[in-house]
Order: sequence, then C-alpha cells, then structure tokens
Amino acid sequence: MSLFDAETPLKVSLISLHGLVRGHDLELGKDVDTGGQIKYVIELARELAAQPEIGSVELLTRQIIDPRYHEDYAKVEEPIAENAKIVRIPFGPKRYIRKEALWPYLEMFVDQALVHFRRSGIPDLIHAHYADAGQAGSQLARLLHVPFVFTGHSLGRVKRQRLIADQGEGKAASMDKKYKFQTRIEAEELALETASMVVTSTNQEVELQYELYDHYAPDRMEVIPPGVDLEQFWPPNSDAAASGPQSDAELPAIVKSINRFLVDSAKPMILAMARPDERKNLCKLVEVYGESAELQSLANLVLIMGTHDDIDDLPKAQAKIINDVWKQIDRFDLYGKVAYPKTHQPSDVPELYRHATSLGGVFVNAALTEPFGLTLLEAGATGLPIVATNDGGPRDIIANCENGLLVDPLDGHEIENALLRVLTEPENWKAWSQAGIAGTRKHYAWHNHARRYIRDLDDILRRSPVPALILTARQRRLPQFDRIIVTDLDNTLTGDEDALRDFTDLIANNDHIGFGIATGRRLDSAMALIEELNLPRPDVIDTDAGTQLHYGPTLTPDLSWRKQIGFAWQPEQIRAMCEQIPGLELQSDIHQSEYKISYLLNTEISPSVGQLKKKLREAGLRARVIISLDAYLDIVPVRGGSDFSMRHLLYKWGFSPEKMLVAGDSGNDAGMIMGRTLGVVVANHDNELERLRGKPRIYFAETSHARGVLEGIEYYNFLENIRIPNDSIDA
Repeated sequence: MSLFDAETPLKVSLISLHGLVRGHDLELGKDVDTGGQIKYVIELARELAAQPEIGSVELLTRQIIDPRYHEDYAKVEEPIAENAKIVRIPFGPKRYIRKEALWPYLEMFVDQALVHFRRSGIPDLIHAHYADAGQAGSQLARLLHVPFVFTGHSLGRVKRQRLIADQGEGKAASMDKKYKFQTRIEAEELALETASMVVTSTNQEVELQYELYDHYAPDRMEVIPPGVDLEQFWPPNSDAAASGPQSDAELPAIVKSINRFLVDSAKPMILAMARPDERKNLCKLVEVYGESAELQSLANLVLIMGTHDDIDDLPKAQAKIINDVWKQIDRFDLYGKVAYPKTHQPSDVPELYRHATSLGGVFVNAALTEPFGLTLLEAGATGLPIVATNDGGPRDIIANCENGLLVDPLDGHEIENALLRVLTEPENWKAWSQAGIAGTRKHYAWHNHARRYIRDLDDILRRSPVPALILTARQRRLPQFDRIIVTDLDNTLTGDEDALRDFTDLIANNDHIGFGIATGRRLDSAMALIEELNLPRPDVIDTDAGTQLHYGPTLTPDLSWRKQIGFAWQPEQIRAMCEQIPGLELQSDIHQSEYKISYLLNTEISPSVGQLKKKLREAGLRARVIISLDAYLDIVPVRGGSDFSMRHLLYKWGFSPEKMLVAGDSGNDAGMIMGRTLGVVVANHDNELERLRGKPRIYFAETSHARGVLEGIEYYNFLENIRIPNDSIDA
C-alpha cells in the first residue's frame, strides 16, 4: 500500500543555501550564485505544494541581514504559495557571502536546522540542492533517519575538468583554492552516498557527469527534467514573426531600454540571457557577431547579463566579464548594433522573449557547459527558436522539442552558421517556433515533473522505516543540570594530574553542570579508566568512536540511537577488503566493537584517507573513516561518529547547542567540536585539528590537557552567564 494513502499528508523539506532566495521578483543574475537553481527550487516548492499527497513544503535557506540587499532576505519566514514557505536559518556572518565562503559554517546550519525540526516536526523527506546543501542535508538525513534526495545542479568534478581543459593544468592549484573543489567534491560524494534518489535533469548528467564519482549508482538516479512556468511564458498573441514591431507606446519597459542602444530596433534580435560568468562564454558570442558582417546586417545582438547599479559594486570576476564584453564591442565597433541594459526586472523577461519572437529572432546559449538551461525552456515556450551548446540540458531539450540547433561553443563558425540558418530560413523558423511551443508543454510542464517526483517518492517511502526519533516520545531534559561539558578522555583529560583534580572538583561543586565523556575507547575500557582516574560517573558517555550512547549511573543505553546506528553496516566485507590494503594492521580485540573496526596505520605505505574512502566506495561499502594521531584508523557506520552522536543527544533531550561545551585533542573529536556547540581544543592537540582554527565557536586553548579544558570553560564563562566571544568570525 502506498504511504500516500495515510491520513497525514507528507512534509517535504527542500534545502538551498546560497544566493538570494525569495518567493517573488527573483534577482536572477544579481551575482553568479543567483541563477537558474534559485528559480528551480522556488517553482519546485510551489508545484509540490499543489499536489494532493503533500501537506506542506518548506524551503530552508540562509538568513541574510545586509544593508546592501533587500530586507526580504532577512525575514525568518516567507510564503511561496498555499502550503509552501521559505524558512531562513541564521548561520555564519549576517552579511551576504558567496557560496565558496559558506563551507566553514555548514555545521552551524545543521545545528540550527535541528532546532527548527524539533520545534516544527521531523520532515518525511529532505531534498538538498547543490553541494553545500548536499553536505548539510545528508548529515541531517542521517541524524533524523529520514530519506534523502539530492540534486547537484552542477558538479565540482565536471567544472574542474572543463576549467582545466580551458585554462590549462598550470591553473589547477589556483582554481582549487578559488572554487574549493576538494571540499565541494567530498560534499558531493557524501550526498551521493546518502541519497535514496538523485534527481537529474538529463541523461547526459547520469552517463557522463555523475559517472565520475565513486558513489555513482545509476539505479538511484532519476531523470526528471525541470519545468517552465507556462502561466508566464507563452507566445505572442499574433503569429510569430508576422506581426512586425509594436508601436513605441505598446512596447514593454525592457524593450524601450534595449532600443536606446540600437540604430535599427526593427531588426530581428539575437538574444542571450546569462549572468556574467566565464562559463557562459559571452565574450565568444560577441566575437562571433563582431566578425560576421552578415549577422550584423540581419540582426541586433541583445545581451542580458544580470543586473547591477554600478559595475564597481560587482565581484571582480563578474565585472571583468562585463568589461571584456565592452572591449569586444569597442574592438569591433558594434555601437548601435548591440544592446546591454544594466538592469531588468523578473517580470520583464517573458515580455522580452515575446518581443524577440515577434521580430523573428533567435535565442542563443553558447555556454561552455550547461547542466540544464531553464532559459532555453522559457524561450521555447514563447515560440523563440534556440541555438544552444551541444552539452547537457540543451541536448535533451532540442531532442524533445526539435526547436533549434546545437553547436560547439568553441567553434565560432559553427555558432555563426547556426544563427544565420535560423535568421534566413523562414519556414524552418516557423517550424522551430511552433515545435518549441508544443514541446515545452508536452515535456516540460512543472506538473509533469511533480507527478514523476511523487511517483518515485512513494516508492522510496514505502521502503523506509519510520524514523526512530518520531517513535521515541519527547523526553524531559537530563535531570539536575541545564548545561553539559563533554570531553574526550585520553590526552584531553589525562596528562596533567593537578589539572585533572581541579576539573573533577569543578564538576563536583557545580550541580547545574552535567558531565559527559566522548571517547574512541570501548565502554568497558572507558569505564575502567574513569574509575582509575577517580572521575565522577558521567551523565552521558559516548564510546566506541561515536557509535554507542549510554546515560546515567546505570549506563542506560539510548535505544533510538541503537536502532539506527547499524544502517548499511557490513563489517565482515569491510574487514575482508582492508586485509588487502598495505599499511593497515588490525588492532587487538580489546579495541574492536560491534560498530567499530580499528586499525594501526602505517602512513609510509598505507593509502591516503581519500584513497581509503575511494576503495570503500568502489566496493559498495558505506562507512566512515576516522583518523587520529596519524596512527590510528577507525571505520564506523555512516550514521556513527561523535558529530552525529552529540547532535542526536542535543535533539533528543532538547538541549540548546550553546549549553554544550565540547573539548578534544585529536581528529576523531573534530566533528563534535564544530557547529553551534562551544568547542575547546586543548594546546596538546594533533595537527589534524589545525584546520579548525579560525572557525566560529572553536577556542584553541593555550594550555594542555585538563588545564586547557578549564581554560575553555573560563573563556566561555560556562559556569555562569555564558558568553561566546568567538561567535561570529567573518569569512
């Protein structure tokens, strides 16, 4: 029986974190992060909410409080449609920042989103868009044990390959630094590993792009093309290209703005609409037009390159593209033939397509790479034939709609010839125009997308158990305290006997402070060391590298954690694979447990961490790899690790992250230290933790062992009115 037969309609949480997201008057082209993806998620939310099986859709994004941007982006909630809304989560700097600067703050989003879900209820599905949301959404899905859907929109491996092909291997290091490719690709791998379904727009994405990833699983990939808003994008009322130009009084404002540039505004229009990004290949298009006297005699070139009030306010990369376009216009003396208005409104776009259609024009997208191309659908829906790059989405769109021509974006003569064909073959123009109108309605209506999506979602939910945290009744807070200190044992508490006594006295003399231990040791080994050190019995103990949780003096196991930790765990297959890997020596039985496999690591002959992860992925084994002290390796389930166990604890017991101070010294402590909890790294820490320096809410103590923990407690004034001096660190 379908899950949709249940009385309670489904709650879907979409996540799209970067760019400027609001439900109306989208500022597409405002910058490189505010493009087709924003439109996609808004229209997806609106259409899903209209389906009878869906009770509510929320789109989680980042709250932006910045005088340079509209106050809409600061609103905590904004309706999109009936049963659909935007929820803005504050994390990172309040100001607007580009997507590459968001990575250090994603754990903070995860913590804030958990608070939101605890207040509003666990969703039935999380669907993340792009790599940043993919990383955050996959963590949330693993923590809450709900199905996860991922849409990449564009992929890091693909972008890196194409930029290197274009700019040369010598630029690889600078590109990796600029675009954070290593971080982005690892986030995409995590999302692909977690996803029950990957929604793609084209077959090419599945076959040629996702195939580059270790977690390539074509059986979990569904090609569901996005839609076009047919209530906005419709053809001119009269026959395309036959009606001729409108009178000045009838012209839309955007057309009047364009006509200011043109000597003969009655000519057909070669229309390009793209944000100023090197991938969009705008300078090449101007070059093709500038070198073709025939194109110049037949048509005007109209470039809609986003919107700006002052080019000096744009990011350098965008300003450079626009300046390069201007130089090309000057070089070929194209004044009076090329229009490039500095601004436009979202409501102008449909009118612009219709005007170009009425003039018998053509829409061109000569991007170096195009994951999909919503502008091509918009042009097709209004009857404007298209010339598009022979890559990604355009291939499928033209195959389905038969409304234009594909070109090699690097071949100027091919682009020129295609444009000339559209402009000089009236019968073909009319056929392409009519085919675009019919084809977009048949293949690319948002309603069709939503019905396919619902069908696949039904299949996923029927195979997914009810999340353990829904089945577990909400419980009261841990007794007798309103905040908790959680610390690693070895080398964090141990190593300084005087400091350890001072720490023990602090816990004993402050009844309002809870005490927790997080350790890679097994439970029996951890409890033996706790007794040996004469530590108080912990209120919470997280053992076996974040795979076991127990509470209180009787060590009561956390049953909801226990129920979910074994997901996709295949220990025998992992051991068999690792036996073949040099530099890995299985530790003694005392270090092994049900959900932890531990090895000694010889880094001189062993593969790197990345290579180890790759081998697991290639073998179809879903697990996490944790390295400590460059000498110890733990492999745990995908839902294990101290970062997940601590967040599970916070969610289940209703603790605010600001009321949890966490301290550690090694790589396996990193996950729990990041986020909205108050992190402390003791001075005797491993080099692995240096990557956390400068991140918000992580304090690097100047003293070692337990003394460093005490220093962190004082830094945050954790015993009294908590303060967070390092709460906001700009990227």
